[in-house]
Amino acid sequence: MTAASLSTETRFIAPGSRSDLLVGPGSRVQKYAQMGRSPDALAHPYTDIAHRAALLYAFATMLLAAFAQLSDWPTWVDLGAAAVVIFFFVAAIGSYQWHGLRKDTDNQFRNPHASLGWFMIALILGEIGGFAVLLVRLHLELVGVSNSTAILKPDRPCVVAT
Repeated sequence: MTAASLSTETRFIAPGSRSDLLVGPGSRVQKYAQMGRSPDALAHPYTDIAHRAALLYAFATMLLAAFAQLSDWPTWVDLGAAAVVIFFFVAAIGSYQWHGLRKDTDNQFRNPHASLGWFMIALILGEIGGFAVLLVRLHLELVGVSNSTAILKPDRPCVVAT
């Protein structure tokens, strides 16, 4: 399979994964710098979290790209669902980086900002809802409820469903 045979969604979503993979090593620099300056040789907890989250979200974003590739939804639905999830991935990593740089808290829920509750509700709904849109469509394809007989979209090489 070549890049040209990938769906539009996959070509837009996959670079987000590469960005997260670059943020991971970048946050490692911040982590090691904090470890070197700390008397207990530990980075701030949120710096640790940002580093791990960036690497984990990179792989989660690749899963989103794979599910969008296999989805038979219109391109705008796949891109929209993935964009919502990726937005919250980036926002979470940014928040962790911010707290890690400021070293202002080791628990953002202890003295939360007024908007944190609403943000967390939006994050939960956005991440679960965005992924569910892609997952449901793939499930419908796999169990044969779809209008088409192919798992992949018609403009791409496809695997025929039973």
